[in-house]
Amino acid sequence: MGNRLSKIYTRTGDDGTTGLGDGTRVAKDSARVNAYGTVDEANSCIGLLLAADVPDDIRVLLTRVQHQLFDLGGELCIPGHAAIHDADIDALEARLDHYNDALPPLKDFILPGGGEAAARCHVARTVVRRAERDTVTLSRHDAVRPQAIRYLNRLSDLLFVLARVLARASGHGEVLWDHDRRK
Repeated sequence: MGNRLSKIYTRTGDDGTTGLGDGTRVAKDSARVNAYGTVDEANSCIGLLLAADVPDDIRVLLTRVQHQLFDLGGELCIPGHAAIHDADIDALEARLDHYNDALPPLKDFILPGGGEAAARCHVARTVVRRAERDTVTLSRHDAVRPQAIRYLNRLSDLLFVLARVLARASGHGEVLWDHDRRK
């Protein structure tokens, strides 16, 4: 285990820089810091989702995802570090298929909503999508392993499917986009 933080403020970031996991200092608004910062934000959104009433199997899955997002943040914070692997993506795909197989096919777009847990899941999904975009931006400047981007892509898909599952489980149902409302 690395050093534990005993003092929260260090004053080293007062100049607009922050330290990466390898000790180098970069601007706080660098693409790398944006990418791992948005991954952290996504993790917090999943924590907020877990504060709602969710089925135990989804709670276990999302807690595992939170650990993996922490790992991914570390991967993005330490250039050259590998923490997310193909097996992690395969596991997301398996859970995605499991939950999606029980849902009826989509015929309309779904609006974010469908009860508290489903709405929180939609928020987490959109933040994961932003984390994916920020990680792609980082990959335009620095080396990023493709597993990082693929993991975020699959995770946002999984969160979309879980939002559908949660909306149905809550009794609120999915909120369908009414494309004919202006006619």
